[in-house]
Amino acid sequence: MQTILPLQLDRLDTPIGEMLIAADNEGNLRATFWTEKDRVLEPFLARHYAPARVEFTYVPGPLAATIAIARYFDGDLHAIDDLPVKTAGTDFQRMVWRTLRRIPCGTTISYGELSRQIGRPEAVRAVGLANGANPIGVVVPCHRVIGANGSLTGYGGGMDRKRWLLDHETHFRL
Repeated sequence: MQTILPLQLDRLDTPIGEMLIAADNEGNLRATFWTEKDRVLEPFLARHYAPARVEFTYVPGPLAATIAIARYFDGDLHAIDDLPVKTAGTDFQRMVWRTLRRIPCGTTISYGELSRQIGRPEAVRAVGLANGANPIGVVVPCHRVIGANGSLTGYGGGMDRKRWLLDHETHFRL
């Protein structure tokens, strides 16, 4: 018998586009996606949480995660710090994602520094792949990782959003 993972969906208008937010029935944030990527959300989460079958429902009111993420976009950068998240992924990916959450708002680190922080300095490429597979953008701040030379590198939401998020955090950093 296949396990069912019910996820509640909500939408949030942000200054950089509409975000789709998915949380489980216990309130754990499971995914954030920019809505122009809606068509890939269901297949992505189906693969990410396999072998469970993901079932989606839209909620009539805002999720707690939606409220916290809205506060982040309003300038309260720490509103998302304590949001509970729950992801699938490999042990290595989850270690990278936990470490991402410890990068202070308004700061950046390189992929090399991130790999050193997890105790795997030789795993720079694997860290980059884990960063790119992060299903919970903004809250698990993969946008804070940059190239070794300080250049902005890829971001699933697009480089304009990455630049905006970093500028936003620098502006509102306490």
